Amino acid sequence: MIEELVRHKWHANAAYLAEANQHAAARQDEELRTLLHHILVANRFWLFLTVGKEFDREMEAQVPESLDALIEKYRDTEAIEMEWLARCDEAELARELTTPRLPGKAFTAAQALMQIVLHSHGHRAQAALRLRSLGGTPPRSDFILWTMDSPAPEWPGTLHSPEA
Repeated sequence: MIEELVRHKWHANAAYLAEANQHAAARQDEELRTLLHHILVANRFWLFLTVGKEFDREMEAQVPESLDALIEKYRDTEAIEMEWLARCDEAELARELTTPRLPGKAFTAAQALMQIVLHSHGHRAQAALRLRSLGGTPPRSDFILWTMDSPAPEWPGTLHSPEA
């Protein structure tokens, strides 16, 4: 189930980025880009903690100047997460993680993955509202509909000109 939730998360995130990418107003909207960036940063924080990769908070906090750059970071992060997940077993999911950001607490890798999935889900609801306000149509991203075919993410192209 965890693998399905993670795969669905990437599919849904890609669908939201694709929707934003095809509308000039959404593509240029700093508020939407900042929200989509926040989803990614939270994902990267927990993922990097899980895989033992350094998380440079100052660097990660910088919102990319364009949606294209943000899409590329999403793609790169998906590759890291899916590579780790492909070799993940029950012992790895049960492994304890600690972070100075939450002192005195320990979490399992499975709990970190659930945090990533649920956190992104909640913020995609906010992204749906923002997309609507900009004239876009939020994509259908229900988990149960995704399970019918379980499609891989369809990342949008990143070659829009600034005036498009």
